[in-house]
Amino acid sequence: MSNTELVTESLTEHQWGIAHAIAQTLVKEQTDVNELGKAIAYLRASVNEPNAGARFFKYLKTLVSSGRQIGHSKKTSDYYWSIDQACSEYLQSEQTNPQKMLEILGWSARLMKYYREAGPIEEIAVPVAESGRKAEIAQIMQSQKFAIGQKLAATVIAVKGNKVTYEILGTIKLTEKEPKKASSLQEGQSVQVKIVAIKEDGSMKSVKCVD
Repeated sequence: MSNTELVTESLTEHQWGIAHAIAQTLVKEQTDVNELGKAIAYLRASVNEPNAGARFFKYLKTLVSSGRQIGHSKKTSDYYWSIDQACSEYLQSEQTNPQKMLEILGWSARLMKYYREAGPIEEIAVPVAESGRKAEIAQIMQSQKFAIGQKLAATVIAVKGNKVTYEILGTIKLTEKEPKKASSLQEGQSVQVKIVAIKEDGSMKSVKCVD
């Protein structure tokens, strides 16, 4: 199934890319599509209210923070975390257009069923650069010559179990398994990471904390 087969007139290429990226991320994290459905239902119910987009992102954060307190299993809490992370990373650019957010998430839910049957997902197809921030990332990638073994300053922006998300050069985000380091790291901490793998285009594929 290619993007062109499913493009609707009301979705831009960038928005279609968001739908695919969210679906791929959630399938890779083994997230229950029914939990995404509940989030979509919340947005649908509040889509015409003031600041509906911002309220949706706040709702996701509330689910994550209160998930275990209100008796959900660890697995359900992990689903909430994955949905919050995927939407925060890919859907923020549409925050002022909740109707479009609803349409994108609806496609994401449909695409999750496709990707679940399509086999392992090696890499997330990041949406086509459209915002100034995406252009900034692309510029940094082009201006930097990365090498395996190279060390860079990074900031820890999320820790989930043994997975740590780093922000590098102020723009690039990578999530890595750090079984030996995760328990000693915390959000906001500055660390040094070492590049351990590079993609064919010369961009970073994987890093490890060396602090």
